[in-house]
Amino acid sequence: MSTEPETTEEAGPGTPDTSGVPAPQDTAEGAPGAAEAEADGGAKTDGGAETDAPETEADGGSGAAATDEGAGSSQLSEAEAELAAQRIERERIERRKAEKDGPIQSGAKLSGKAADLLAAVRAVEGGRKPAGTVFAAPEPVPEPGPGPERQTGAGPAAAPARPAPAAEPVRSARPAPAPSGPAQETVEAVRRVLAEGGAPETLALQAATALGEGAGPALREDPWQLLRVPGVRPEQADGFARALLGPGCGPDDERRGRAVTVWLLEQAALAGHTALDLPALTAALARQGVPDPDGAVQSALAEGDALVFQDPLDEPAAPAAPQEEDEEAEPPVRVLVALERYALAEESLADGLARLVDAPSREAAQSWTAAVAALSGGAAELARAVAGHGLVLHTGGEAARAEPAALLGAVRDAGLRAFAVCHTPGGRDRLATLVPGADARAGVGTVAGLLAGAEGPARDADGALELDLLLVLDAPQLDVESAAMLVESLPDGARLVLSGDPALLWSAGPGRVFADLLAARVCPQLPSRLPDPGPVGELVSGIGVGELNQVEAPGKEVVIVPVRDAGEAVHRTVQLVADSVPRAFGVPADQVVVITPGHGGAAGTRALNAALKERLNPGPGRFGGFDPGDRIVHSPAPGRTVPGTVVKADAQGLHLSCAGAPVVVPRERVEGEVRHGWALTAHQAVGGRWPAAVVVLPGNAVKALSRPWVYTAFGRGERHLSVVHGVEQALPRAVAEVPAKPRTTRLGTLLRPQAPAA
Repeated sequence: MSTEPETTEEAGPGTPDTSGVPAPQDTAEGAPGAAEAEADGGAKTDGGAETDAPETEADGGSGAAATDEGAGSSQLSEAEAELAAQRIERERIERRKAEKDGPIQSGAKLSGKAADLLAAVRAVEGGRKPAGTVFAAPEPVPEPGPGPERQTGAGPAAAPARPAPAAEPVRSARPAPAPSGPAQETVEAVRRVLAEGGAPETLALQAATALGEGAGPALREDPWQLLRVPGVRPEQADGFARALLGPGCGPDDERRGRAVTVWLLEQAALAGHTALDLPALTAALARQGVPDPDGAVQSALAEGDALVFQDPLDEPAAPAAPQEEDEEAEPPVRVLVALERYALAEESLADGLARLVDAPSREAAQSWTAAVAALSGGAAELARAVAGHGLVLHTGGEAARAEPAALLGAVRDAGLRAFAVCHTPGGRDRLATLVPGADARAGVGTVAGLLAGAEGPARDADGALELDLLLVLDAPQLDVESAAMLVESLPDGARLVLSGDPALLWSAGPGRVFADLLAARVCPQLPSRLPDPGPVGELVSGIGVGELNQVEAPGKEVVIVPVRDAGEAVHRTVQLVADSVPRAFGVPADQVVVITPGHGGAAGTRALNAALKERLNPGPGRFGGFDPGDRIVHSPAPGRTVPGTVVKADAQGLHLSCAGAPVVVPRERVEGEVRHGWALTAHQAVGGRWPAAVVVLPGNAVKALSRPWVYTAFGRGERHLSVVHGVEQALPRAVAEVPAKPRTTRLGTLLRPQAPAA
């Protein structure tokens, strides 16, 4: 059985072998499973088998690796601290959901299949069958008393005058979370079952992590639970089941149908969806050889593996047939099925956003007068919106970051508690240079650092951040779980600003939070009027509205390099990085980024990185293919990519320098967490900026191209952009005609009650 991650195959860019399942946008390259195009011979699209791990669980199981045997060490790694913090926040989300008056409203007056599914859910809610939970991790040490009712007056209205923030944020002492890795005896029990079924024993740690305590007996009882391990496909799980259960097991086994249902929903999440339409799910189950797709879905619902929702249709229904006077028309609904973790996150996010929207008062707005008075232009307009509203959306390109940066400085100078976070350490450092004040660096961090408690302010007794204002830049990169944890962390009365460029690629994880909020129109939206400067900025701005224009580039800021094939593309790319760009623009080779649509193929990141390493840092690759001085990207957790360099290797593992911080990656995690980083995919590069960028478009990458992909890739260079161009007219066609692929989410529906009346 192969353990190579295969989140998608030839079946289309959504779910493996599920052509009827909605496809991810063509931009989810670094996403958990939402793969970049495999620029290989057949030009697999962004749903191709090659994914952008190390950002994702899917390539070598980096997600599982974050919880391996080393978890019991006295000092937790960054990934372990982040995962532990996320578990704590998820538990708080679940507790808040449990406080609601009743179960999730699922609609009424249903019949047929929808009614059967609703009955299955109500059986779980009524306690007639046990409801499982996705959060089957060991209990972390809880934070002090997080409750749904927070003290009012925590915002600026209760304390209008505060001293200026300290130079460094003060964090409350937090108990170290319990080790998150599975017990060694659990791993060994799983290893024995895997060996008995003919599966690779190297999957033992990932299977034990996914299945939790008692994983060995559980796997023996239900071999299809192996599908919970990233990279395992149904046909592989079928072979494992036959080896354990004998010829008596078949496609009609209820356990198989339930496991494949969950697997398909997980694959859809990797592709960016938080839910699937019921018809798409049942069609995908049929293609996976499940003889009774409806029964498989009902079984998954009854066991609590998934939830079903009936949401009103957005579009007006077709004219209804004449009915009797006393017969009531049934409202049209859309039946969606979702994994519990994403359903809870989306519900919690919608609740938290509604709390922010409803919170501000006129008295609270008076506390912001000084901050508003200190600003002008777009920053003052943003400040006025924040003064009167709990939630504000701000849109714009790279230059527009100056407006939230100015707001952050003015608010902190006014004595209010404010903090800003970005998607990447590089984005954090760029923002810090824009914030006025000597202690600007103390007021900025990353989303991951804030959620893990490594950056940002302390939390109060309820577990809420001690903040009056949180600014989130790179907001399109927020997945639904991270967004829910951020919103849940804000106290009553606090303000939230989500700022970003809506034309960029969406988040690596499931959801499209920023796009859903923009479409819902539940709060003020302020577009920045600051254009990105220079020929590169002009080119990228045109791409954002679907136009690939020729721009004047007197200083050769934009250069097109035509190529005939992938071999020539690799040759010209190496020439540009190692020689032409450094000589013409004075940009060192280590400050030039190469971006290509996929990892595989003759001009993918693997081929380009091999060629660039040979030219720029040749060596034998003694430690997992790496040598000191190699440029790398490190993925400490799914969906996160941090550029860096290799320092050395020893018995502890691979020593890296990432964003100025030392990182040690244990030997067993190197393959899943570290890649060479001269050449990246667009999703690995999003959130970062380099002095010069070389975008490689080999001829077999046509299917990977879309407007968001081109916009993101072309916008990574600050001073210079070279395009190694082998796709001819496919490039302008992609910019003009190929928007982001839709994602199925429920956030827009959940936010609808908050929308102002027309």
